[in-house]
Amino acid sequence: MKEKQTTVAYCGTRGSFGEIAASKLFPNGKLLPCATFKEAYELARSGEAESALLPIENSYAGEVAATLELLYRGDLLVSDLYEMKIEQNLVGVKGTSLDDVKTVISHPQALAQCAEYIAAHKFGEVVSENTAFAAKTVADKGSKALAAIASRACADLYGLEVIAADIAESRENTTRFALFSPRPAEKREGEHVILLFAVGDRSGALAEALSIIARYGYNMKSLHSRPLKDRPWQYYFYVEAEGDGEEDALINGLKNCCDDIKIAGRFIPGKEIR
Repeated sequence: MKEKQTTVAYCGTRGSFGEIAASKLFPNGKLLPCATFKEAYELARSGEAESALLPIENSYAGEVAATLELLYRGDLLVSDLYEMKIEQNLVGVKGTSLDDVKTVISHPQALAQCAEYIAAHKFGEVVSENTAFAAKTVADKGSKALAAIASRACADLYGLEVIAADIAESRENTTRFALFSPRPAEKREGEHVILLFAVGDRSGALAEALSIIARYGYNMKSLHSRPLKDRPWQYYFYVEAEGDGEEDALINGLKNCCDDIKIAGRFIPGKEIR
């Protein structure tokens, strides 16, 4: 009997970092390119894809807000996190020199990762849905005045050339990708949990929540805050923690000071995409 092919949705098109990550993780899988994070997420949610692979954090530019919002608002769970080194390159039509470039186009995260390079060369900026679409735009326009920030794979795919290589501020530029699935991952030794919650609007509520997390045997490794869109100047929190405490007891303990509490996923730290 032929083995069923794994179906994975990702945001981007051929040559994008999402496609590169998905193809390395699932070399024999059926990959479904999507124009937006939400579209990829909904394919996994509806069952058209078994999972969705989305960037959740960059080591230089920080968390990816759109992915965290989907995690907080939606019902899919993170079954693992994977790290991939990102090389951002300035790419343009063949024959373009650095002096020719006046404007760069790319995804907001790529623009942020290369902000110092862009400022040093006084480039204008144009936002694109992702790095691969940016490279395609440069190829379609055929102007030496416009360059994209993208991967070498994008440059090859669209007949562009690398004008300047590895232009991100950090030479250790790394993005973490989250694998979203409708089903919780089986518990594994050494895993970390992802906890999401919002705190009540009262003095000491966050401090109380953090003390409860510690009390139930969890050691926080990461804490991020994001604004609640329907509650001005209030925030929800994303926590990564190690420990093997009782999750149900932790959730019950947090109910006195928190809203919208959930274990949003689990992962083994340090997994790399090579």
